Amino acid sequence: MMDKRLLGLSGMKKMMIMLAGISFLQAFMIIFQARYLALSITGLWNGEGLSHQLTRMLYFFLAFGGRHLLTLIREHLLDKYSYEKGKELRKALLNQVFSLGPNMVQKSGTGNVVTMALEGIRQAENYITLFLSKMMNMMMIPWIVLIYVFTLDVDSGVIMIIVFPIIILFMIILGYAAKGKADRQYETYRILSNHFVDALQGLETLKLLGLSKKYRKNVHDVSESYRKATISTLKIAILSTFALDFFTTLSIAVIALFLGLRLLEGALLLLPALTVLILAPEFFLPLREFSSDYHATLDGKNAMGAILDVLALETPTDVEVLSDEASLWNAESTLKIENLKVSYENNDRLAIDELNFEWKGFGKIGLIGASGSGKSTFIDTIGGFLQPIDGTQIEINGTKIPHFAQRNWQKEMVYIPQKPYLFHDTLANNIRFYQPKASDEAVLIAAQKAGLKEFIEELPEGMNTFVGESGRMMSGGQAQRVAIARAFLETERKILLFDEPTAHLDIETEVALKETILPLMENHLVFFATHRLHWTNEMDMILVLDQGKVVDAGTHEELLAKNGAYVSLMNQMRGELPNE
Repeated sequence: MMDKRLLGLSGMKKMMIMLAGISFLQAFMIIFQARYLALSITGLWNGEGLSHQLTRMLYFFLAFGGRHLLTLIREHLLDKYSYEKGKELRKALLNQVFSLGPNMVQKSGTGNVVTMALEGIRQAENYITLFLSKMMNMMMIPWIVLIYVFTLDVDSGVIMIIVFPIIILFMIILGYAAKGKADRQYETYRILSNHFVDALQGLETLKLLGLSKKYRKNVHDVSESYRKATISTLKIAILSTFALDFFTTLSIAVIALFLGLRLLEGALLLLPALTVLILAPEFFLPLREFSSDYHATLDGKNAMGAILDVLALETPTDVEVLSDEASLWNAESTLKIENLKVSYENNDRLAIDELNFEWKGFGKIGLIGASGSGKSTFIDTIGGFLQPIDGTQIEINGTKIPHFAQRNWQKEMVYIPQKPYLFHDTLANNIRFYQPKASDEAVLIAAQKAGLKEFIEELPEGMNTFVGESGRMMSGGQAQRVAIARAFLETERKILLFDEPTAHLDIETEVALKETILPLMENHLVFFATHRLHWTNEMDMILVLDQGKVVDAGTHEELLAKNGAYVSLMNQMRGELPNE
């Protein structure tokens, strides 16, 4: 039930101590209210007037009010604490996602990451609030009440001790069943969230291809799987709640029966018998509350576990080796890479093997090769999203660094992927991705440079129109132009990373974008991964990759003259036979 990593949250020990103190005080309030309620009823039974019970009733109401005041204090503390932890978790999660880069998002699924950062954090907050309070009450209140019951009637205390483990056993059995169902439900939920985001992003394409109706059945099937998983979990939840209520009610009835028999026999006085009878439901109440909220916390536990799993992923260290001055890229800057080796997680095959590269100043470096040749891996490595294996030597402006995940190096970069992500926000704020404080005028100029002028004029609210998820859908070419506008707006970053930015676009859209992208490349260090050969004429240096190795390098003219791997690759892409 409990994820031990929960105890590792900052401030948890202090919160646990405060909760323990509140539960301890509540236990005594419960005993006091039971004691004075029993005294009042016994006094009336013995013929005492109502006026004689006023003091006892006052003590009862004070204990009753104090008990619920402590509950309010506990809920306030937990709400505040869970809210703060939620903010910390969301911030840490987003920092982790940005540190790990696009590979982590692709592996987990965009929908899952988005759901984790939004709905998952809310569920984790609910888990912290419910679990801590119910767990602490169950750990303390029943045992303090039980000790007091033993001072009143040993037999009743023995019955409570015997019954309590039996109820716990049933809870464990049903709890494991519920956990298995909840795990499957959460996994289905992850699939549904990924599926929903993918479907939403590709809705326009599906409609254009006439596949929207066919895809509708796929969406229905995934939704139906989630519905069945949810209903299955609810069945177990209802069954466990019924079983717990049945056994606790039966236990209280057994205690009441024995107390009644002993009262009739004269073996027990009314005051202790009545006090025990009032305390019996209170003894089982923390257990019932814990059980009733158990299923409500399972989703939160799974969500928090998923978040903590992401936070536990290894991130690069030594991220501040490169100074501010050494990271600034200009016409005299130098980059030297020797024996670069990179492998993906759980994969023995090297994605990049012994790659060597040197460059000075600005320029356009093209990366070409067949699918799986290592182009995107090289881009991700330069961006700091993948770390090289030991033995790689990297030097920027004379400073040796262990990897490219240097904070100052990444501040110099603009990354333009195959599928730029558009946030549910205005078009202007999406363009402000790298410069959140840019003026409207600067944003408009950047958008015009990226070829978005006509598109903006067609929007109902211009640049203030909401785009992205739940907003106006944009085509692949338009989304790429937004990414390019981001680069135009950010004039201080001098390193551009293009990871096949036109791979999913038709040739007409690509040609139009090319006219926009080429001016952007001036006075920048550009790494441009592509499989479209018409881009190679624009490159100052071309690296031909094959299975992670550089098999050819040079300018377009030099590589044509060599008639090597570059020419063979061109012939393959054009569907021609290699020269014999």
